[in-house]
Amino acid sequence: MSSTNVWTPVRWAENEGVRLAYDRLVTGGDGEPLLLIMGLGASRQWIPDGLCETLAAQGFAVARYDQRDAGESTHLPPTATGNPFAALFGKRGTAYTAEDMADDAIAVLDALGWRSAHLFGQSLGGAIAQRVALRHPGRVRTLTSMSAVPGDTAGLGTLRYLRMGTLAKLARLDFPDTPEGAIEAGVAVARLCASPGHPFDERAARETSQRVADTGIHDPQAQSRQIGAQWHGPPITSIAVPTLVMHGDGDPLIRPAAARRTAARIPGARLAILPGVGHDLPRPMWNEIATRIRGLADTGSRRPGGDGDPGGEPGGESVGRAQ
Repeated sequence: MSSTNVWTPVRWAENEGVRLAYDRLVTGGDGEPLLLIMGLGASRQWIPDGLCETLAAQGFAVARYDQRDAGESTHLPPTATGNPFAALFGKRGTAYTAEDMADDAIAVLDALGWRSAHLFGQSLGGAIAQRVALRHPGRVRTLTSMSAVPGDTAGLGTLRYLRMGTLAKLARLDFPDTPEGAIEAGVAVARLCASPGHPFDERAARETSQRVADTGIHDPQAQSRQIGAQWHGPPITSIAVPTLVMHGDGDPLIRPAAARRTAARIPGARLAILPGVGHDLPRPMWNEIATRIRGLADTGSRRPGGDGDPGGEPGGESVGRAQ
């Protein structure tokens, strides 16, 4: 169960007229800055408070924000397509660029007063985190990308990493455009993304869905604009910050091959394939995830200049166990 009193009141950053809602965990304020980036259309409140508190216990000052077109942040005007999957294969959903979305994260860091931070992004948030590390390397201490495709993949190139059966199920979800419909959509999406190796916590999913600020998790227009944002920057082979790539071996939406490809292409990246984990952040894995991020931060701080050598072989795979 989440409690709003563990977070500061919502605050606002701004990037080129786009307002970005963010807040900070009350505990762990004197720790190392860690910015959390959530996935497609999803409010920051879908990141479990328990995971955030576990990260704080590992010595991090935790902040999170809503990407544009999600949560309480600015929602842009409608585009020519309302189908997020069609936006993968054309530019009809383009309302802004992937660079704009990367710059949003930097606007949040500026508003927080953080010169640099560790980044943890999940799903689309993982791709955004990769792009922030490419576009603003001096602002990123370490990068953790989870359940994400390579950040420089676009259009048809994305298709090889997606599980089409789950996409079809997501496309068939149909809920009324009402508060009640938004709640049921949130629960349905959470169930589809759930970890096969861990019990689905429907009560927690429903409580989160009731609490979030908007209908972005089932807003195809907003999702199509996010997916339609094209990346024009360098390839992920140019990422030079210590990197951890995590992925569940039971991810029903994105194949683990995406993580293997990402880790193989980012110099020195660690790879952790997590058994029984889907396209979510299940409670039994919170300590595992937080410990791995802590380990990455520690090896990064020991590197000359503070950037850190993530250790291990480039693209070397490790397998996580729930603790």
